[in-house]
Amino acid sequence: MLDVTNMAAFDADEAQPHADNAATDAALLDAYSNAVIGVADRVGPAVVRVETRKTNSKGRSAGGVGSGVIIAPDGLILTNSHVVEGARELRLTDSEGRVMEARLLGEDPDTDLALIRADSVRNLPAAPLGNSKALRRGQLVVAIGNPLGFESTVTAGVISALGRSLRAQSGRLIEDVIQTDAALNPGNSGGPLVSSHGEVIGINTAIIMEAQGICFAVASNTAQIVLSELIRHGRVRRGFIGIAGQTVAVPRRHARVAGIDDASGAMITTIEQGAPADSGGLMTLDVIVRVDGETVSGVDDLIRLLNADRIGRTVTFEVLRRGMLRQFDIRPMERVAPRAAKQD
Repeated sequence: MLDVTNMAAFDADEAQPHADNAATDAALLDAYSNAVIGVADRVGPAVVRVETRKTNSKGRSAGGVGSGVIIAPDGLILTNSHVVEGARELRLTDSEGRVMEARLLGEDPDTDLALIRADSVRNLPAAPLGNSKALRRGQLVVAIGNPLGFESTVTAGVISALGRSLRAQSGRLIEDVIQTDAALNPGNSGGPLVSSHGEVIGINTAIIMEAQGICFAVASNTAQIVLSELIRHGRVRRGFIGIAGQTVAVPRRHARVAGIDDASGAMITTIEQGAPADSGGLMTLDVIVRVDGETVSGVDDLIRLLNADRIGRTVTFEVLRRGMLRQFDIRPMERVAPRAAKQD
C-alpha cells in the first residue's frame, strides 16, 4: 500500500530548503538595496550639478556640464579640473533645484581635481572624505552625478581594481586611481564615488569609451593632499630641477658594475642652463635611478618624487654615468608654470 502520509512529509522536507534559499536571497537583495538607498539618501543632497560658461577656440561662448560634491558646509566643493577648465562663469544646482553662483579657488590639472566655492551660501549638506587606503577589491561603491544631464542619477557597482595609473590631460601620471564598474557617463565627471558607509572615497574622472564597465576615480587620499595644497597655496606645489627626460632600459652589464638591480631609469635628454640640475652637476645622458634612496624606474617616478616636500631642500640623486653609479646633491625649486609632460 502506498504511504501517502510519508510522501507528503518527504515533499515538505524537500520544499523547505528552497523556501529557506529564497528567503536568504530576498534578505541579501534587501540588504544590497538598503545599502545603496542609504548612501543615496546621505550623500545625494551634497552632490551638485556644475555648469560652466567658457570661450571656445573660435572665440564663441560655449557651455559644459559636470558634477561636484560639497565637502564642507561653507560651500567648498570638489570637482574635476577638466570640468572647470577655462570657465568664465560657474553655476551650481543642488538636488532641490537651488541655483548658486560659484568661483574657482584653485585647480590641479595633474590630478584632474579642482576646488570651487559656492557664493553667499552656508550650512550646506556636506559629504565626508574617507580613507581610500582602506578599500578592498569587490567592495560595494555608489556613484552619484548628472550623466548626460540627468540630474541626481545613482549607479552602483564594485571596486574592480586599486592602484591603477591614469594619464591626466596635462600628461602627468595620476597615481593610485580606483577602477570601478559603477556606470559612469559624460556629466558624471567630478561627482563622488561613495562607499557603503557614506564616505567619498573617490572623485569620478574618466571612462574608456570603447569599453563597458571600466571607469576611474581619483582616490580620496589624493584629493585630501590636493585639497590641503589648494586651500593653503591656491595651487599644488611641485619640485622642478630643469630637465627633460625619457624612460630608458638600463643595460644589465651597467647594472652589475654599479651594483644595482634596476631594469630602467629616467635618462636626461636636455638641461636648462642655470637650473638646479645644471648647477648641481647633472649632465645629459645621465640615467637617474634613485632620488633620496627611492627607486626611479622612469620619468613618471621622477615626476612623482619631485613633490612639495622636496622643494628648497637638498635631495640626493643617484645616476648612472658611463656605466658608473654617481651621486649628486640638488636643491629643487618650485615649478611655477605647467610644462610639457616629460619636463621636470
